[in-house]
Amino acid sequence: MANTVINNATLYKDKRVISVFFMGLAQGLPWVMIGSSLTLWLKEVGISRSEIGFAGLIFGVYSINFFWSPLVDQVRLPGYTRFGQRKNWILACQLVICAACLAMSLGDPAVSAKALVLTALIIAAFSATQDISIDAYRIDSFAPSETGHISAAAGAATAGWWTGYAGLGYFPLMLSDRDWSWPQLYLLMAGLMATIALITALLPKPRFHQARHNAFFDKYLLSVQQLENARRTRLLLSLILPLALCFWAIIGSPGLPASISGHPAYPLEIIAIVGLLAIVIGKQLSTIHYSSQAPDLAGSGLLRSNFSINQKLLAWLLSSVVEPIREFLGRNPIKLALAILGFIFLFKIGEAFLGRMSVVFYKEVGYSNTDIANYSKMLTWWLTIIFSLLGGLVNARFGIVKGLLVSGCAMAGSNLMFAWIAQVGPDIPLYVATIIVDGFAQAWSTVALVSFVSMLCSHSFSATQYALMASLASLGRNTLASSSGLIVDWLDGNWSLFFILTVLMVIPSLMLLLSIKDDIHRMENQWKSVNSA
Repeated sequence: MANTVINNATLYKDKRVISVFFMGLAQGLPWVMIGSSLTLWLKEVGISRSEIGFAGLIFGVYSINFFWSPLVDQVRLPGYTRFGQRKNWILACQLVICAACLAMSLGDPAVSAKALVLTALIIAAFSATQDISIDAYRIDSFAPSETGHISAAAGAATAGWWTGYAGLGYFPLMLSDRDWSWPQLYLLMAGLMATIALITALLPKPRFHQARHNAFFDKYLLSVQQLENARRTRLLLSLILPLALCFWAIIGSPGLPASISGHPAYPLEIIAIVGLLAIVIGKQLSTIHYSSQAPDLAGSGLLRSNFSINQKLLAWLLSSVVEPIREFLGRNPIKLALAILGFIFLFKIGEAFLGRMSVVFYKEVGYSNTDIANYSKMLTWWLTIIFSLLGGLVNARFGIVKGLLVSGCAMAGSNLMFAWIAQVGPDIPLYVATIIVDGFAQAWSTVALVSFVSMLCSHSFSATQYALMASLASLGRNTLASSSGLIVDWLDGNWSLFFILTVLMVIPSLMLLLSIKDDIHRMENQWKSVNSA
């Protein structure tokens, strides 16, 4: 196996994989601008801890970027012909991030902290949009059958993100103690983003993006034209309602008592309601006569100007939001699709429960802040970069199913080492060993999951489909894991038992994986046959 992994290292010489690494840099750097740097700047000018905490809400934008992911798939920006759909959106986002960072260098939080935070929100919004575009760029750069390259690209993307976040992020923090002012540091970060944008302009276009939205839009226009006004209005409201409900829940469910919105079961209740609405929508959509062989708009003798705004809005929602889901379900029977989505939702739950409580555990078991900084932060940074690249090679060697299965078992096993620490106490060598094992398991499992989700996406809707499935994975981590503290309290602070429970949390996802492994192998064979054809 070692020789095979070494031979697979040549995958990182592929220009497409190298391009993905640079794209990862672009994804990590904005987190420095709106994260540690902004927090320190606000702290140094005397902004209160509560106000700084509220500033952290801007990161919520990353959790809802799937709402506008169809725009990245469908809307063409100026410069499309030269750069293509993916690079065009990436470059546009990077230029806005650069301009906003320059604006922050001209700001003064002592005079107007709100204006500075609002500018940071602009960076967050365009950074989240850039993430959608870059994920789609990575997917569209490889054929589904290139499983080794897809795994290597997932490793390169993870390593690139950490290099941009921790590597490039090191310089503003270091220079801040060497008489550099924060406006100067933000000017430096704007320069770094401008350099990355220049590199992005020189990177190759992805090979496989298929922009077919106009055809879908025209066919849905013809379909909705045949519906009565009342049915058209009901369908439009049915499509908007679950989107509005998700958005309302994600921003904190304003107007709802905290006793309800703060309950651990509340996220699951929202998911259940959205699921029921999806069933209702599905029944309504089943009455729409849509065929891939239907005549296009030009063949019907109609112009788009002949249709009402209501009809165009419904057709756009159907072609941009419904069609990516319909396409995914068309390739996968409903039971298989639900099993795949369930696996994505559950796979990283145990890791999320552990991660949410890790710092609390380190403090309670007796480690110092210096220990946590040196090992959990600095050592984890380097381990993540190295193990992401190595995990990409190992995953390429094992394949999809084995990569997910073995990395999932490794992820569960690494959690047992935390239970060992809980029994032994603040032992530094054991702490280091645990960080190393956990770093490898987390990096490999992340690379394996990103590879799997990437290969599930169609090149026609890669931005929308990946954003939706990535949000599903984040939803599992961010909602269920929020009750991790309640579980520790319920166990009366029995950390060993808590970590054993996080091991058990991995089992349902692995059982789902084993139940669909034959289907995944079948999909792999289909991808290979399609590519060879």
